[in-house]
Amino acid sequence: MSKKLIIAEKPSVAADIARALGGFAKHDDYFENDTYVVSSAIGHLLELACPEEYEVKRGKWSFAHLPVIPPHFALQPIQKTEARLKLLLRLIKRKDVDSLVNACDAGREGELIFNYIAQHAQNSKPVERLWLQSMTPQAIRDGFSTLRSAREMQGLADAAVCRSESDWLVGINGTRAMTAFNSKTGGFHLTTVGRVQTPTLALMVEREDRIRKFEPRTYWELEGVFSCAVGVYRGKWFDEKFKGKDDDEHARADRLWDEARAAALQQKCVGKGGSVKEEAKASSQLSPLLYDLTSLQREANSRFGFSAKATLGLAQALYEKHKVLTYPRTDARALPEDYRDTVGATLAMLTGEGVGKGHDEATLARYAPFAHQILTAQWVGPNKRIFNNAKISDHFAIIPTLQAPRHLSEPELKLYDMVVKRFLAVFYPAAEYLITTRITRVEGEPFKTEGKVLVNPGWLAVYGREAQEGEEGNLVAVQPKERVKTDEVVLSEHQTRPPARYSEATLLSAMEGAGKTMDDEELRAAMAGRGLGTPATRAQIIENLLAEQYLHREGRELLPTAKAFSLMTLLNGLGIPELTAPELTGEWEWKLARMEAGEMSRSEFMQEIAAMTERIVARAKTYDSDTIPGDFGELATPCPKCGGLIKETYKKFQCQGCDFSLWKIVAGRQFEAAEIDELLTQRRIGPLTGFRNKMGRPFNAIIQLNAENSPEFDFGQGSGGDGTAEAVDFSQHESLGACPKCGARVVAHGMSYVCERSQGPAKNCDFRSGTIILQQAIEPDQMQKLLRSGRTDLLKDFVSARTRRKFSAYLVRAADGKVGFEFEKREPRTPARKPRATVEKTGSPDAAGAATVSSGRKKITS
Repeated sequence: MSKKLIIAEKPSVAADIARALGGFAKHDDYFENDTYVVSSAIGHLLELACPEEYEVKRGKWSFAHLPVIPPHFALQPIQKTEARLKLLLRLIKRKDVDSLVNACDAGREGELIFNYIAQHAQNSKPVERLWLQSMTPQAIRDGFSTLRSAREMQGLADAAVCRSESDWLVGINGTRAMTAFNSKTGGFHLTTVGRVQTPTLALMVEREDRIRKFEPRTYWELEGVFSCAVGVYRGKWFDEKFKGKDDDEHARADRLWDEARAAALQQKCVGKGGSVKEEAKASSQLSPLLYDLTSLQREANSRFGFSAKATLGLAQALYEKHKVLTYPRTDARALPEDYRDTVGATLAMLTGEGVGKGHDEATLARYAPFAHQILTAQWVGPNKRIFNNAKISDHFAIIPTLQAPRHLSEPELKLYDMVVKRFLAVFYPAAEYLITTRITRVEGEPFKTEGKVLVNPGWLAVYGREAQEGEEGNLVAVQPKERVKTDEVVLSEHQTRPPARYSEATLLSAMEGAGKTMDDEELRAAMAGRGLGTPATRAQIIENLLAEQYLHREGRELLPTAKAFSLMTLLNGLGIPELTAPELTGEWEWKLARMEAGEMSRSEFMQEIAAMTERIVARAKTYDSDTIPGDFGELATPCPKCGGLIKETYKKFQCQGCDFSLWKIVAGRQFEAAEIDELLTQRRIGPLTGFRNKMGRPFNAIIQLNAENSPEFDFGQGSGGDGTAEAVDFSQHESLGACPKCGARVVAHGMSYVCERSQGPAKNCDFRSGTIILQQAIEPDQMQKLLRSGRTDLLKDFVSARTRRKFSAYLVRAADGKVGFEFEKREPRTPARKPRATVEKTGSPDAAGAATVSSGRKKITS
């Protein structure tokens, strides 16, 4: 008897199909009855490979072998899932299987997964397409009654293959071309690029460039302190004529840019009477939408510091291992319209009633009151904000399943709790507020005070107090026509701040929203809802950028490295905007959508991609590293060897009269022209921060020119090559204060502040403290304070060597002369908590991240 083989994308979907159709016997990794065999892939089982005759091994990449545009693409199994591929091949080739049903996810990637399997199996049997947007049993049965033909899906199949092959062509040729370019001068300098990876990096480099070039501006704010019959309240002065930021992104209605004007307003209003006008408005706030993967990753990073990769891993475990969440790799934030019954059953599970033993009763107990309320009030009704087929693509939003939680780890429980609370909150009514705006007018000048009172918590009840922190309470009441007195007008000085560095949360948002500012309306529409990458790939893109040393993670911040800036300089200099701007993705999406609709052929699209690939390689062949255009200048200091002019190029500071040159990037740090000028003039510069060792850890060092005018690291250890101490003459050094151990003078020496008796053969004191500690520069005036009073000012830019997070602390001198930290006293959050004031050792100069070598010096070769 002939049978149909149904191939789903994931094992869970195969199991759902078997349950919906009924009558199946379970085998190892497939189900079978008299009519069907049901099995599944495990995501992608095959990937594109370069045909063997076109393959060139890494280390031998050169322009002679580029571009690589093979006439056909080979497929190779993905090693970790090869066993599943072999099973599907056996099932496809069974004699009793006379046709196939593609039951992979309803979208471009699902089409690609199935077609690659069929291609690899050299399948000639008829294929039909199951198209599902809901996984309820009835939706599955309905889907099988309306199977689509392979002809109907040809446009989608072509678009899927074109997207895959195009990414391969651009990634392989771009990476090999840029690597070949950077390796011209010797060595192998891997320089990876990609359609999504490189525009993402461009976003970060552009932001970091703005931060570096940012010049703070001073502004002033005025805050009035007003007294009325029943108490005191505060209000901030604002400009009623302010209409917007115009061209000044830092402009605000409550900011004054002229100190004299601010002081005049202060004098004008202090001690004077004022009139009060109030307006109260009701306001409501709907709950946030259900999670898709990107919003889940974003919030988990903001709340718990989870990386995008970690969040995806936890969500996958909750889906695959514990089966308590639905499929996480989704970009949808709505549910299918036929999912109301399933939602009701899920809410019933969350009440804890009728759930079998062994589940986490304490966890369900937290959700039970809210689940009961939703069911009792019958809040699960038709609602396009929640149930909307038009807002679903391959998958629907992430929600809890009918499986009760048990044996979850702490991180898993945190993520599960986020999803369940969001699921419960979306069915609750809006939160209702009363927002009061009070304008106090003194001598004609307006001061604004706002109060926000929660009238009805609505969905906020699900979150308890955590969602209400920071809410402003009632204002002190002012009677109608009451005059208030201006007790004080506080004038405060502030400075504008540069844009914040990207965290994973904000980078995910930027990737998701990339393309929204495009001028081309068609490209902007093509990028809508897509952005750079997909929810399933964004975490890996960030991890790839970290692995390739384009980014470093510092606490929750992501910092582009010198290698990232160098790549942007190269691509911009070569004139290859396709690899740095989201427009490439937008153009591809627009053309692929036309292909899906049958308006563009696969061959036409691939010819355009091949032409673009050839252009990228040709541009890279056109230039040498010395001829890459960029914002390069000349040094003010002449060459130390010949006195000639030194010019900056893409890779070096190069003398125009001889062979003298200095690399721009050393140990992951890029030198500025002013720093090279100082090095050439003084023959020594530092200590400098920002170097990275091969493990990616930061260190600080002094750079000096040796007798041959070659730069070398000097870590300031003060020892000779044989390990014996060198005698140092400190007589010309300025004293910063008395040594806390022996009373002699403390002076600056290399990377440290040292006692003058700590050097030379007869040293008898070991006092030493770094000029840079945990990436915080300790200026001489702060060392003077430490030696004089035993304590520095509060220093705010220490970076923990363990967590990579910034922290503030005082440096303090202990009774035995050792230097340590004292942490800032903070107001207790609760009366029971005491403020922290502990002293910890700062450690040796190595705590600042300085690498050490036996001689204290290390030649810089590149």
